[in-house]
Amino acid sequence: MTATSTATAPTDPEPDTASGRTSPWWRPAELLKRRWPTLLAVALVLLMSADGGSGDPADSVSAFGDALPLLPLLYVITHQLGRPRATWPVLGLGLAVVVGLRAQDLVSQPVALVTLALAVLVWGAVRGTPHGRTVFGVQAAGTLVFGALALVGLAVDPDLGRYLVAAGWFFHGVWDFVHLRHGRLDKVVAPTFAEWCAVVDVLVAVQLLFLL
Repeated sequence: MTATSTATAPTDPEPDTASGRTSPWWRPAELLKRRWPTLLAVALVLLMSADGGSGDPADSVSAFGDALPLLPLLYVITHQLGRPRATWPVLGLGLAVVVGLRAQDLVSQPVALVTLALAVLVWGAVRGTPHGRTVFGVQAAGTLVFGALALVGLAVDPDLGRYLVAAGWFFHGVWDFVHLRHGRLDKVVAPTFAEWCAVVDVLVAVQLLFLL
């Protein structure tokens, strides 16, 4: 008796071979659960783009330049607290501070934000830091670089300032991604915030460069 073999036509493998179900990446609920910071960031930037502001590019450069120092400020505050879960509440507090600064004309918003960030850094230098001197030095360098880009970008001609402010937002997006992936920095802020902020920052930079 001879053995007979039967050939079967190749079939596409199931995306999830263990359970036989469709891969979670193709299910909207799972996609929302996994990538909600990215989706929220895209929705926010689209909303800002649709709003349009005053329509004057110089006003947009000024608005984003004013807001740029808030980004490193959130990092230094959360870093000094030593609690990544506090990142989103700190963001809410930071936005409240920005609204308060915009409601008065006595102090420049970017100067106030940079000064506050430096004050937190001085506090960290005096009282100590939960993540060590290396990570503290990284946060200090970020505060100086991004603060300088904001202040200089607002002080020069708007055409040049647009590129400086855009560079600040773009490189802060890189900053977010490094904190999201780097082993020694990924505990400074919440990973969800780092992902959200990275997408917002890069899209704002693109908007400043190409959509104004």
